[in-house]
Amino acid sequence: MPELPEVETIKRDLEKVILGKEITKVCVNNPMVIREPSPAAFKRSLEGATIKNILRRGKLLVLELSNGKALTIHLKMTGQLVYPGKVKDSRVAFHLADGRVLDFNDQRLFGELRLISEWKKLKFVQNLGPEPFDLTSADFKDMLSKKKTKIKPLLMDQGFIAGIGNLYASEILFRAKIDPQSPGQSLTDREKEILYREIKEVLSSAIKHGGSSVDDYVRVSGKPGDYVRFHQVYGREGKPCVACGTPVKKITQGGRGTYFCPKCQR
Repeated sequence: MPELPEVETIKRDLEKVILGKEITKVCVNNPMVIREPSPAAFKRSLEGATIKNILRRGKLLVLELSNGKALTIHLKMTGQLVYPGKVKDSRVAFHLADGRVLDFNDQRLFGELRLISEWKKLKFVQNLGPEPFDLTSADFKDMLSKKKTKIKPLLMDQGFIAGIGNLYASEILFRAKIDPQSPGQSLTDREKEILYREIKEVLSSAIKHGGSSVDDYVRVSGKPGDYVRFHQVYGREGKPCVACGTPVKKITQGGRGTYFCPKCQR
């Protein structure tokens, strides 16, 4: 699933190519991805609206429109936004005043499109934790001091901190040299400080390189994100650790694969 760096990359890409443009026509090729309102109302309300602002909250993309509504896009596992699109391959195609099309593609139909008046009132948005870049070191340390949850699943908990998923949690913990099985509250102040720093550094670097294309994620141009070549543990089970040469290990936590170095992360 695209995580904070991928969604932030898409946000920034979209700002360059569709911000300020009018949506002239909407083609709904598969209504299953539209969660609210009805497909007919979705189409009717979008046509004629101008894209005034593009935001990100956690893994959610938000397009604020001139009619006071907001188009929220959750890519989930296989969602893509491609511009200029091809229409025939998309689940929903947004025709713009420049004559080009923004395609929403989603092979497995897990993605969610909503057109609503107050996106901040969505239940899952209200339940999101703070954005990583908004946290102070003191806030982060205080948050960890109250948590008995193991640190890897904790970083992936969107109610604890928004936007970090499986891939980046593994990469962050490796760089911080922290055992992914350690309870949050067991970390020393020094470990908490290092972890806080690595969260920001890893996410910033991933955004700089356009995110990680390991499955279906692509940038708005259709090109892959380049951060994959900087991965140090994710997807490297059995391969030598880049720091010490010990084979990278994979375990399951919360139903997800965790990659780590058993020597460096003790």
